Amino acid sequence: MRVLFTTPILEHPAAGGPQLRIENSIKALSKISDLQVIARAPEYAIGGARALQFYRGYCKELSIAPSSAGLSSNRYVGALQRRFRQYMRAEADAELILHYAERHDIKVIWFGYGNISMPLIRSIKRGRPELKLVCDTDSVWSRFVLRELPFETDPGRRAEIERQGREKEQEEKEWVNLCDVTTAVSTVDAEYYRDLANDPGRVTQFSNVIDLETYRTPAPPSGFKKPCLYLAGTFGHVHSPMDRAARWVLDDVLPLVKRQVPDIHFYIVGRGAGNTLGRLADPQVTVTGKLPSVLPYLCHADVALVPLQFESGTRFKILEAGACGVPLVSTTLGAEGIPVQDGKHLLLADDAASFANAVIRIIRDRELAGMLAANCRSLIERNYSLTTLEREGSAILQRLTS
Repeated sequence: MRVLFTTPILEHPAAGGPQLRIENSIKALSKISDLQVIARAPEYAIGGARALQFYRGYCKELSIAPSSAGLSSNRYVGALQRRFRQYMRAEADAELILHYAERHDIKVIWFGYGNISMPLIRSIKRGRPELKLVCDTDSVWSRFVLRELPFETDPGRRAEIERQGREKEQEEKEWVNLCDVTTAVSTVDAEYYRDLANDPGRVTQFSNVIDLETYRTPAPPSGFKKPCLYLAGTFGHVHSPMDRAARWVLDDVLPLVKRQVPDIHFYIVGRGAGNTLGRLADPQVTVTGKLPSVLPYLCHADVALVPLQFESGTRFKILEAGACGVPLVSTTLGAEGIPVQDGKHLLLADDAASFANAVIRIIRDRELAGMLAANCRSLIERNYSLTTLEREGSAILQRLTS
């Protein structure tokens, strides 16, 4: 079956969860379909010629939509260009996609990162209502937005969060009834979307997974300090889930850990971390920012942290740490959508004292650390490999053609 996959996010090497989901979706779909890709991202954001070559190895053809061609690599100039083009972007991209689908006799359009693709989905549906449309989601975006409310005290910002979240709820209800399939990354997200759908059968699971073959242990970075904690994610503004989570660890959790483990070191890794956390004066904290690969840090960490207090979807942080055999401490919300058990696959804790105690237990009890890591790795191998995604994708395509 011919499938046209289009996405506003495409990057290699993947710098975060959304990029990793898109990369692994393309890998899986390439195994079960005649896959063609239209990227709605500029070449420099994808990663240049080497990244394009990587993705072309998984699809019959890859092209870049006109709305992204010619965007400046300067983040500020590029942002202004995107804002100027946003009013014409959906129509221009829709015209390209519709012509492409007709020329190549494509019947299925798969919208990677469909959460932010609604204007394009509407345009495609108006242009050719007979096409089969898949809205692929990486989370419930309205939950991602609204879950910040308990942590925000400023009335103006609270009102803005409420407005954005309710608008997204309306959009979610629209796309689950407009598209032939809405995908969800977990049973938790699937239940939410099914409650919105006139036909709950249109909602199906297409999980966050990882390519286990890519998780091999490299040497640690020069000067790597142990024992250590590891936190990875996408940072960049003080209100983001990851920035708030990092601040919580720095302010409330780490001081408690230091009392019992005085030589503990804390590594914060990920895009944007240097912008909001890079000026920390603590010699026991290292902020790296974006890296070509997180594996030199992750694979040698004593404990990986998932201290999220609001977000949605499922966490690649858990999948990656499990693949690398690194024990985890997470909040309950941080592990949402993944069938992990406290004390078997990881340790769960939701207040600072409990979170710190869980970290200390793992550092001091290497038998416990090894057991948690081994069990989590087994869970990932069984349920969160590319094979799982291929099986789920095959079921979706079969449904669309039956």
